[in-house]
Amino acid sequence: MDALINVVVPVFGVVLTGYFAGRLGFLGSDSAAALNRFVFYFALPPALFIYMAQAPTDQIFNWPFVGAFVGGGLGTLLLAALVAWLWFRQDVATIAIAVLTALQANTVYMGLPVLLTAFGPDGALPSIVATLCLTLLFITGVIAVLETTRASPQSTWRLAAHVARRVLLNPLVLSPLLGILFAATAFPLPKAAANYLSLMAATVGPAALFSLGLSLIERKLTGNLGEVLWLSALKVAINPLLVYILVTYVFSMEPFWSKAAVILAAMPTGANAFVVAQQYNVHVETASSVVIITTGMSMITISVFLILLGVG
Repeated sequence: MDALINVVVPVFGVVLTGYFAGRLGFLGSDSAAALNRFVFYFALPPALFIYMAQAPTDQIFNWPFVGAFVGGGLGTLLLAALVAWLWFRQDVATIAIAVLTALQANTVYMGLPVLLTAFGPDGALPSIVATLCLTLLFITGVIAVLETTRASPQSTWRLAAHVARRVLLNPLVLSPLLGILFAATAFPLPKAAANYLSLMAATVGPAALFSLGLSLIERKLTGNLGEVLWLSALKVAINPLLVYILVTYVFSMEPFWSKAAVILAAMPTGANAFVVAQQYNVHVETASSVVIITTGMSMITISVFLILLGVG
């Protein structure tokens, strides 16, 4: 019960505060958009950079953690793709979005605050590594598939350059990569710069959670309810169970990292899945609905996994 009281209640309390601030009219859609831009462009990049820059390089490249987290994602990907193809009879582009909604964990807006609350500053590193894995492997792969469905055979190199540019210029990728480079050089960060970045990073937790709650106001439950519930269960229940099996029976790592891998896999679907769906106008309603459902379900599933893992 300590996990429920000390981690879940404060984290989801901030999410609900943001939701009711919007629902009761204290803040409108313009406020939600402005706060989200602040988090994405001004709070998260300093946080991702400073946590990576100050981390020991041998901990950044924790391959058992990467193997378990990515392995769970691949298992989820296969299940989602098979059901989308055999049961829902969907085309390639729609399957790509369905897969993304089933494995794109909200490791930044929710995962980072949850781990910081549960483990303190040490909880930042697994969240950032997981975010890089999701972005560089899965989001990049889905975008490549979506672009390929539209591209002509002559545009292969142009497609590759376009996808690489979109991914590498993403603040969620560029900032931690620069942090890793800085950590590898072992160059001391000036005190004033470190203090500035730390102050900005301190806003990430509450601002991201509040922004997440505020953004739920504009989302509506639409699309195929059966598919939405299937993808939601796949994300918040089956995905973390697959990771739990991998950290228990396949990969050997410190308990802190194994717990972090399972908790991060249990995060709800991130808004990036909806953003990609909206940008390509593919399966938009389903992606939006899965974000809502998994965010609500995750309050229960995250609590269960925290209690089972003895966190909090």
